[in-house]
Amino acid sequence: MTLQLHEGQCGLCVHFGEQHPSDQPLIQIRMKHEAPEDMLDECGHPRLKPLHLMVTPISGCAGFEPAPQPMPSSA
Repeated sequence: MTLQLHEGQCGLCVHFGEQHPSDQPLIQIRMKHEAPEDMLDECGHPRLKPLHLMVTPISGCAGFEPAPQPMPSSA
């Protein structure tokens, strides 16, 4: 099952998946604004990084920074 993402949620934040920004699943999340309900990834926010906090794409916090919108591939 997939979940719809909205502005302010981790899946659309630059810090979600910051360690692997070009991974295809992360690109698809940001393009489609939907993610698997069981997905977890580390938050790379500078204040939280030392905690190795694992969040879902629908999580959120006051440190949200919008990720750049990926360009659709022409392949």
